[in-house]
Amino acid sequence: MADDTDSQGAYLPRLLRRSAVLATAGCAFIAGCSSAGGGETRYDNSPQFKGGVFQNMANPELQPSASAWRIWSRFIVGSKVDTVPVDPIPVRALTPQALDALAADANHVVRLGHSSHLLKLRGKYWLIDPVFSERVSPFTWVGPKRFHKPPIQLEQLPPIEAVILSHDHYDHLDVSTIEYLAQRVQRYFVPLGVGARLVEMGVPAERVTELDWWQGGEHAGVKLTATPAQHFSGRAITMNDRDRTLWASWVVQSGDQRIFYSGDSGYFPGFKQIGERFGGFDLALMENGAYDAYWPAVHMTPEQSVKAFEDLRGKVLYSVHNSTFDLAFHTWHDPLDRIANLAEAKKIELATPVIGEVLTVGQARTNVRWWSGLK
Repeated sequence: MADDTDSQGAYLPRLLRRSAVLATAGCAFIAGCSSAGGGETRYDNSPQFKGGVFQNMANPELQPSASAWRIWSRFIVGSKVDTVPVDPIPVRALTPQALDALAADANHVVRLGHSSHLLKLRGKYWLIDPVFSERVSPFTWVGPKRFHKPPIQLEQLPPIEAVILSHDHYDHLDVSTIEYLAQRVQRYFVPLGVGARLVEMGVPAERVTELDWWQGGEHAGVKLTATPAQHFSGRAITMNDRDRTLWASWVVQSGDQRIFYSGDSGYFPGFKQIGERFGGFDLALMENGAYDAYWPAVHMTPEQSVKAFEDLRGKVLYSVHNSTFDLAFHTWHDPLDRIANLAEAKKIELATPVIGEVLTVGQARTNVRWWSGLK
């Protein structure tokens, strides 16, 4: 990124470039961007659907976000320091043969980057929020760019039983990835309203299961429950697309093990409710990145991620939503530094896997601060 002391002659082109980047970066989690059209689908039976849009749970401790103007202005003219790594992010290459060799009577979680994960659940493969594109953007030429390549290419993936999606923002719902997977996946589990997005991307409607919070489904021996999150939705720069689809966290039960995936969320009372309803989790994939004082309601700080994990009664805290895209103003390693220090102080078992690393649920492992010393 150009230095802010550039001459005025260089400043205007840079400002225009940063404005274009903002328009796509905002799609990931601030304003959203979309080509989604068609008529409005209503969900009047959902307690979350009011006045034509979906809403969050009541939260008396909710902190207000800055105005959209302040947020956008900061992205355009504000400075960023150390938000993109200089050194290469370590990636462990995955091969179909290595995946096939994973025990079929266990549950495995493979980190693909950001919030994208490949799961092998008792022999069957699943994907969570798969994003394989170079940028999280409606365009291929501008927008937040990957820090690293995926550890496995789309074409190398094994047969996928199901895809789980948390919400429709670009860093979680990727058009080119879904278009490739559309006819290759047996089932898609999504929050209310997201099904229409998938159908536009070529997914057969009969393969999509839409769920409201606390509703469940089952596929290939795995039980799923869509659970609350505190976030928002939308894929269009215009505000008329905001919150037309629901967002969710997910509970995945395979055999006698339970996995929680937070999706994107601010800290809210729902985490405690989820922990009480399900009685704890063997593994909790917790959002930990893209936080900022300008938008405290929709993303958690590392301290809040740890608090949410404690509310959930988790056994192992698995840090996600970091190390792949530049979506905020904190340094790229700040989420990892802070959550590792917190977990150590609280004696919480932490998982910060290298990209491409396989974690087997319930199996002992040694966690490594792989980012330490990287610039």
